[in-house]
Amino acid sequence: MQPEHISKPEPEADPASRRNGRQTTQTQPGWFGRLHGMGPIVGLVLLCIAGTLLNSSFAEVDNIMNVLTRTAFIGIISVGMCFVIISGGIDLSVGSMAALIAGSMIMIMNSLSTTYGMAEAPIMVIVLGMVFAVVLGGLLGLAHGLLITRGRIEPFIVTLGTLGIFRAYLTYLSNGGAITLDMGISDAYSPVYYGSLLGVPIPVWVFLVIALLGGLLLNRTTFGRYVQAIGSNEQVARYAAVNVDRTKTMTYVLLGICVGIATVLYVPRLGSASPTTGLLWELEAIAAVIVGGTALKGGSGTMTGTVVGAILLSVIGNILNLTSIISVYLNAAVQGFVIIIVAFLQRRRS
Repeated sequence: MQPEHISKPEPEADPASRRNGRQTTQTQPGWFGRLHGMGPIVGLVLLCIAGTLLNSSFAEVDNIMNVLTRTAFIGIISVGMCFVIISGGIDLSVGSMAALIAGSMIMIMNSLSTTYGMAEAPIMVIVLGMVFAVVLGGLLGLAHGLLITRGRIEPFIVTLGTLGIFRAYLTYLSNGGAITLDMGISDAYSPVYYGSLLGVPIPVWVFLVIALLGGLLLNRTTFGRYVQAIGSNEQVARYAAVNVDRTKTMTYVLLGICVGIATVLYVPRLGSASPTTGLLWELEAIAAVIVGGTALKGGSGTMTGTVVGAILLSVIGNILNLTSIISVYLNAAVQGFVIIIVAFLQRRRS
């Protein structure tokens, strides 16, 4: 008897191909995919053109530097948020975290200046305050990461809870008012925000450095590849021997450090912290990441897109300030609409 010939099954066709009545092979995205990736940049260019046409002051160097300086705080936080969202997480507490860090940092600096007799060494007080802010941010991020990974609590629930906790503690420490930096320290600290290097404000330089380091970490390191793998398929990442819990925790630590750095740059702007400090920063940071092309469900995203997204949102706010198209009080509403629209478009593409 002749043995039966067993043939290999044909690969299953893509559903879209079956609907078209023919089978096609999957190919890498070509020029259309690259064009889609340029969307945030194209949108930013068009916004800048519109802003210039609506008000010639928009294109002035002073206004551009002002926009970039105000972008720096949210931009730095967005770099950390990018890692969290790519890994499939979320953090709703960054604004409240920044407020608590700012208030605690000011109290520590004032205490070092008065109680410990360091008023004659304001630079040392400032440096210690900066280190404290960054370390505190990292510790708060670590707490988030451990609650999410070891406690098995959803990131949304954890950070929604700490959103209220952090701001409540600041309100308690300030007795509902403001915690103000001592005048001597404030004067020595102000160049961190108001100073410039080669004509570019210092916060912009810090934002640039953090964004470059974030891009290298995301695209050129094992950690970055693990973050993307976890966001794409956490179970497959576990099978591939990726330490998912540690990697997720590190993304929240990284975000906390970024919040600490942003707060260090923000405090000398006003020299105080109040219960309204950092209000809605979480909305702006998430919006910047999503507008920059990072998938809300995780797995993919770019640091360049995140930077462009942060600048784009600041440009929208600046145009609202310079023109009377709609009220500036609707800026948060505009950002909310942008998040919903971009998330909807991402869902339609997936």
